[in-house]
Amino acid sequence: MNKTRTYDYDARRADPREVIQSTGLEYLNRVLRGEVAGASIAQTLGFTLHALESRRVVFEGTPQDFVYNPIGTVHGGYAATMLDSALGCAIHSALPAGVAYTTVELKINYVRALSDKTGPVRAEGTVVHIGRSIATAEGRLYGRDDGKLYAHGSTTCLVIPMGSRNHASSDTGSSDPASRNGDGT
Repeated sequence: MNKTRTYDYDARRADPREVIQSTGLEYLNRVLRGEVAGASIAQTLGFTLHALESRRVVFEGTPQDFVYNPIGTVHGGYAATMLDSALGCAIHSALPAGVAYTTVELKINYVRALSDKTGPVRAEGTVVHIGRSIATAEGRLYGRDDGKLYAHGSTTCLVIPMGSRNHASSDTGSSDPASRNGDGT
């Protein structure tokens, strides 16, 4: 049996210069209000930014059969993408204007299978640490209605000051991460 799935998505692209002119929380609130585009991958997979505050972000989606793997359950990439979004945006929500981030490590633990009968799930990310060059967050993917845990994970992100000539450099101008404060953070 074949099915056809069509969907609309917001094709606007974020201008990185515009993104860093606001604090992370200000920019994400603009996404939540629909003033600027969110990540189109969320629209592709069928989840949305649900709630945010500084250092905490929640996405919500309902897994469906179009995200299944060949063995008849929701592909792990669905949970990973929801958690990656929540974790990264939690870090983004805590960053000042002029600072960007990128994920350098993502760890996901799957504890229960998802299916199209699971119902709505939420991915909640919270900041653990924000440093000058490294930030970490942890999160959980759980059933919205029953609270069951489906996956949990953590991320490490590189914090990137965007105002300097060399985006990877610290205030001292060094591009060597180990020279920043002796331990790379």
